[in-house]
This record gives sequence, C-alpha cells and structure tokens, in this order.
Amino acid sequence: MAWTQTELEALRRAYASGTLRVSYDGKTLEYGSANDLLSRIRMIEGEIAAASGRPLPVAGFAAFRRG
Repeated sequence: MAWTQTELEALRRAYASGTLRVSYDGKTLEYGSANDLLSRIRMIEGEIAAASGRPLPVAGFAAFRRG
C-alpha cells in the first residue's frame, strides 16, 4: 500500500498530542492504544524510507562506567 506524507504527519500530530483519533484526506481512524499508533507510524516510516532508498536513522543508548 502506498502511504502518503500527509497520513504520516497526521499520525505524528495525533501521537504528540496524546489522542488516538486521526483524521486525514477525509478519513478518520481511531487506534486502540498509543502503542498501536506508534507501531503504525514506525511501519509507515520504514516503508517510505525503503521506497526512497534512504535508511532510517539508528538511535542507540550510551552507557558509561566508572572504573
């Protein structure tokens, strides 16, 4: 399925505002949880990145140890 940047931006706005209801292009969807919404965002980001040929940024955690 072809995802649009409009849909992705609507999902991101909904997630940032803490709502589970998303409206875009005359459609309204309601997600069961914030995790469901975030999973959809990540899936679309991955598919858009794969289609454009650019990799997703990788995030990691730094650890420090006193020795």
